[in-house]
Amino acid sequence: MPRRKKTKSKIEVIKENSDYLRAPLAEEVGNDSSHFGKEAIQVLKFHGTYQQDDRDLREGRDRHYIFMIRGRLPGGKMTADQYLAIDDIADNYADGTLRVTTRQAFQLHGVIKQELKETLQEINNSLITTLGACGDIVRNVMATPAPDIDGRQKKVQDFADELSDILLPASKAYHEVWLNGDKVYSGKEEVEEKEPLYGHSYLPRKFKIGIALPRDNSVDIYTQDIGLVALFDDRNEIEGFNITVGGGMGMNHRKENTFPRLGDDLGYVPKEKVVEVVKAIIGIQRDHGNRKNRKQARMKYLIHKWGLDKFEEELVSRLGYELEPFRELPPFDLDLYLGWNQQSDGDWFLGLSIENGRIKDDGALQLKTALRKVVRKYNAGVRLTPNHNVILTGFDEDEKEEVEDIFHDHGVLLHDEIANVIKYSMACPALPTCGLAITESERALPDIIRELDSVLQELGLEEEKLSVRMTGCPNGCSRPYVADIGFVGRSLDKYTIFIGGNPEGTRLNKEYKDLVDRENLVDEIRPLLKHFKENRSNGETFSDFWNRVGIEETEQVPA
Repeated sequence: MPRRKKTKSKIEVIKENSDYLRAPLAEEVGNDSSHFGKEAIQVLKFHGTYQQDDRDLREGRDRHYIFMIRGRLPGGKMTADQYLAIDDIADNYADGTLRVTTRQAFQLHGVIKQELKETLQEINNSLITTLGACGDIVRNVMATPAPDIDGRQKKVQDFADELSDILLPASKAYHEVWLNGDKVYSGKEEVEEKEPLYGHSYLPRKFKIGIALPRDNSVDIYTQDIGLVALFDDRNEIEGFNITVGGGMGMNHRKENTFPRLGDDLGYVPKEKVVEVVKAIIGIQRDHGNRKNRKQARMKYLIHKWGLDKFEEELVSRLGYELEPFRELPPFDLDLYLGWNQQSDGDWFLGLSIENGRIKDDGALQLKTALRKVVRKYNAGVRLTPNHNVILTGFDEDEKEEVEDIFHDHGVLLHDEIANVIKYSMACPALPTCGLAITESERALPDIIRELDSVLQELGLEEEKLSVRMTGCPNGCSRPYVADIGFVGRSLDKYTIFIGGNPEGTRLNKEYKDLVDRENLVDEIRPLLKHFKENRSNGETFSDFWNRVGIEETEQVPA
């Protein structure tokens, strides 16, 4: 009997049968099991939670099940009360740490199933939701992280809030399952119009949106499914947006038809039409994205297959009008917003470099305690950044020295006391909790980056703005494929090295060497740095140099 042709992936069937994100999750929440079944964990993601197991604690086939919870924070904004609430939740229900993500959200790790519902309720009591932080949906809407500096940042962040609310799923399942909300309607009565944007199957894959300012590409718009650049009129009001489409970082080492991709410049749209355009783009991906093969399901592959012209034709057919031409922009830069900076209201904000985004107390470094003290004492606002750092807002001029003293008393270094290469580095969590991790990342990079810093100092290159990003698998959560140097997990303790991106996020890097042992990563990079120093042109960066001379020249570099 001939095999039936596959028309959709297993996860597509699970979504269709989920009763708008309820089943079978709702039935399993209150049972005695330490974990959810295979179908329920796919639905669980839409609620902002991943089922994981701590591989350090595995015993044979017995798994130590835990849960990661991710918040949805447009632009990474939190009030002091919200931050303090999440800090307490981390101690009471999770592993005592907070993880700042590269999408400006927080993650809690180590929650157990029996306390999952109570944890989510407490998060929602702080007026933060986890709905849509994961899953095949528009995830956390990113925006420039700095508080208002020149009258433009707050307007972008307000729009990010508005857009995030508009793009939340309409299903009441989240409130019914976790918050004891009354069931408004049954799944059988609920028709697709109840999810007017997403439909009953939601999107084929995750979908990411970031909003940038001219010059400030801290959100890496070209790595987003939709990138928006806010443009302003003479009164500093948002006039409209340049739109990019089709970015994405994930790939698979064994599948050549998977690859990272930078977004394409699509066009310009006035502010009053931008929501309509964003919804139409999402609708194209909903209706035409690949639902058979999840490895081909991101919108970048649809645009790669169709070409930008066909994609634009489909968009125009849905809108009934064409977009205006993409407007010229000044060059982008990556501003980490570290150190003290003045706000438009006269107050000050302090940007803190958080290595690999992990907020914890560890020996002499009492970062978590210091942040809690400062936020509580000064009622400081909190911003989580796309480079997994933290910005604290709203300080008076005469409070700055005392704030610095608190951090120093707890072993926390300020930005001018940290090596450049550490400040411009990022790593994903990887082992032991991420189910996709092939090898180490967050636990490996600190030693590697310090070894690399020693080489940079030896060569007199310590002032270079060199971005280094590591991941434990090729999915690219720390955006390694746009970094000057990317270390991407390949197999146990082996990595692929990529070189040639840039901190501005406007160029993909290229594979330099495959299957490099962890202990040899810096040894492989050292000759490239030395060759760069000896042959660079005036002001040329590491990656500009290697893109000019060609990566093929690395073969001529003596080890």
